Amino acid sequence: MAKGIWIVVEQSKLEIRKVSLELLSQGRIIADKTGEPLVAVILGKGVAELAGEVIPYGADKVILVDNEKLADYTTGAYTSVLNQLIRKEEPQAVLLGNTAVGKDLAPRLAQRLGVGMASDCTGIEIDDASFLSFKRPIYGGKAFAEVVSEVRPVLATIRPNTFPLAQPDASRQAEVVTETAAIDPEDLRAIVKEIAIATSQRPELIEANIIISGGRGMKGPENYCILEACADVLGAAVGASRAAVDAGWIEQKFQVGQTGKTVSPTLYIACGISGAIQHLAGMGSSKVIVAINKDPEANIFNLADYSIVGDLFEIIPLLTEEFKKLS
Repeated sequence: MAKGIWIVVEQSKLEIRKVSLELLSQGRIIADKTGEPLVAVILGKGVAELAGEVIPYGADKVILVDNEKLADYTTGAYTSVLNQLIRKEEPQAVLLGNTAVGKDLAPRLAQRLGVGMASDCTGIEIDDASFLSFKRPIYGGKAFAEVVSEVRPVLATIRPNTFPLAQPDASRQAEVVTETAAIDPEDLRAIVKEIAIATSQRPELIEANIIISGGRGMKGPENYCILEACADVLGAAVGASRAAVDAGWIEQKFQVGQTGKTVSPTLYIACGISGAIQHLAGMGSSKVIVAINKDPEANIFNLADYSIVGDLFEIIPLLTEEFKKLS
């Protein structure tokens, strides 16, 4: 019988991605409701030290696979190892973050296991029989689909910032098991020689504590320099609404909303954004929301903690100068 809620913990250079801790936090809630153990699975080289970082977020058990060949993520090796572990232990559900790694790994793992998968999910439901179903946006965020699988394990990728981080419990104890898995040479068709990281002074959008976003009110791509100047002073990330992305003013990777990225910063500054429901769904959990818009009836003001009715092209430069004084 399938047993256990598994979280595949994503790490790079022994740094755990925040989304993995979010999944452990939500996984603890699911495990308590279903009576299943919560298991964190960590692959890599020298990963034993990471067990102590995931246990406080709710894990009942940590499975480690420590292998030189897993030092850097490669599709073939990680798929092979997880396939072996899952077939051996038969968990009820396997959850991954909807990151570049998760989006690459999950469908290949699903194919290897012969199961379906739900991708980019923004909600998890539990029925009376302790079966999991997943909610994901469709039709450009205008509707949601409920994905239910009758085959075990259930496999899904979850959008970052969908679930809040739990307060870690440093006193929590858990079983730690080191497993071995065969890695066939055929699974190592690619060997990572070097990882080149694009240099940027700004944080990644989904990890940022402060985000300043622009919408249709930016009036054109040339005006995003105003937001960028402010972001650089604050150490913030730059975001955008779907309207700005669809207009071709900024790349899709900056889009916040149901069809973009879900964010949950300490401070979110919305500039020239009307407040479409799809955008609000992607940033509504921000701790503090400041909205700047010329339209006093803009929907964004209904969610904002602080509202400024005025011309963003006058207000943002003034704010930037004041922020400089504070820094």
